Amino acid sequence: MSTQPGQHEDFGANEWLVYEIQQQYLQDPSSVSAEWREFFADSAPVGAPTAGNGAAAPTVVERSAPDGAVPIATLTAPPTVVTTPIAASPTPAVALAATPDAAPATAPVARVHTAPAPGATATTFPLKGASARVVANMEASLDVPTATSVRAVPAKLLADNRTVINNHLRRARGGKVSFTHLIGYALVRAVTDIPVMNNSYAEVAGKPVLNTPGNVGLGLAIDLQNANGSRSLVVAAIKNADTMDFSGFWAAYEDIVRRARGGKLTADDFAGTTISLTNPGGIGTVHSVPRLMQGAGAIIGVGAMEYPAEFQGASEETLAQLAVSRTITLTSTYDHRVIQGAQSGEFLRRMHQLLLGEDGFYDDIFAALHIPYEPVRWVADKQATHEGDLDKATRVNELIHAYRVRGHLMADTDPLEFKVRSHPDLDVVNHGLTLWDLDREFPVGGFAGNRVMKLRDVLGVLRDAYCRTVGLEYMHIQDPTERRWLQDRTERKSEQPDRTEQLHVLERLNAAEAFESFLQTKYVGQKRFSLEGGESVIPLLDGVLTRAAEEGLDEVAIGMPHRGRLNVLANIVGKSYAQIFNEFEGNIDP
Repeated sequence: MSTQPGQHEDFGANEWLVYEIQQQYLQDPSSVSAEWREFFADSAPVGAPTAGNGAAAPTVVERSAPDGAVPIATLTAPPTVVTTPIAASPTPAVALAATPDAAPATAPVARVHTAPAPGATATTFPLKGASARVVANMEASLDVPTATSVRAVPAKLLADNRTVINNHLRRARGGKVSFTHLIGYALVRAVTDIPVMNNSYAEVAGKPVLNTPGNVGLGLAIDLQNANGSRSLVVAAIKNADTMDFSGFWAAYEDIVRRARGGKLTADDFAGTTISLTNPGGIGTVHSVPRLMQGAGAIIGVGAMEYPAEFQGASEETLAQLAVSRTITLTSTYDHRVIQGAQSGEFLRRMHQLLLGEDGFYDDIFAALHIPYEPVRWVADKQATHEGDLDKATRVNELIHAYRVRGHLMADTDPLEFKVRSHPDLDVVNHGLTLWDLDREFPVGGFAGNRVMKLRDVLGVLRDAYCRTVGLEYMHIQDPTERRWLQDRTERKSEQPDRTEQLHVLERLNAAEAFESFLQTKYVGQKRFSLEGGESVIPLLDGVLTRAAEEGLDEVAIGMPHRGRLNVLANIVGKSYAQIFNEFEGNIDP
């Protein structure tokens, strides 16, 4: 690797961390990972922090204080207001303890806080090590001529599709997708469409040059809490992010964050960033204008997801009725030497379009995660205002009937083939409903035991009942009492089994699998009526027979096929393994 730790254009905001790890390495090489030992062994030592003009920063000399003496630059503070001027120039500032009248009249900005108790002291300490390198990086960033574009994006569709994704993941493979995963992937897609945002400025032999990377290296700004309670920021890169589908991007993102939290990032993780993503919205910031480091072309900020300020006092019902969405504010801070304002604005517009589902953005994400349903679509709100229009409550009840009749056609019943399952009769848009109706309440006439329900909850019950891994069709039954009996037991909110029950099912599956594996190994070629591929019938029979016993049934007759009969005899009927294996050996008791 040709990069040197002292070159901030290679490590950007991470230079302080590289410096800190190198100091740790110099004191005890075994205290850092093998990757860092190899890196520092081949690299030049990190020099002193540099100011923005490339000159060395002032060196701070520390002198120890005699026993009982106060630290250097410690002043006794009277019980008055303390003002700390923040100079506009990089000249080091000294905190002054003074009365309000003594405050410098020319101070451009001042922070005022409550005076300490009598006898307290105000202390100044020199910045050194990693803190000094952060100062040097920030000073250097002042030389980058930046501008910032801002755009507010409605987050309704983003939130609804994330809910669908995470509900499916919870039922299937596990894991959780965050808003930042989806926004980060939209950023990568937008950079692919507006490649100028991936460019950066540099100087070679004193002459300006334009860097145009071949691929997108997405830098993730990760906020870390240190052992002493302080916080620090590192920026690690997902390399070649534009070559990944969403599943690969999600895995790479989680890997970077996990290693950052565990302190396992290497020098290679800090190199290769072409555009960065920061998420101050995680702590409630509406939007920010982050600093752009030397060697970077743009940094994108994601603000908090909030309702517009003028609606934050409205009730949930009013917000749903007025079709008011939460919004997120995106900022694009870019190097104006290589990126123009119109290009930055076009980039944010492209992100806006993708987050509203244009060009199959969510379809691609659902396909990458093997979610067998169509995503929620962005549609303007519709109101039944014309005479003769059906009201929306009638449309919701039509939708309920459609799921009862056609729901089994969307069931995911083929575990061997991924296929997006949809049907026009089950599309809410074809019933005159939209995503804006999801949080509105409608009368449902006793559906799922409720008089009134939100459309979101209605769809959740319908999909759990008719469109998961079991298809159910019964509307052909002529007797309304029988149909109602099935509906009452089918159309109910899905309940997660408790852990004890799940472990019991797992134990029954393991027993069935172990029995089949043993027969396959020890009695090759013999007729054994294998259950292979149908092991789930064992916990199924176990559950049915256990419930039958609890309900007081005296006898159960099993019309058993050949397939799986030995496994059922062993794990359900209770025939001993010894007796079954003896019969395989030819020792049959007549």
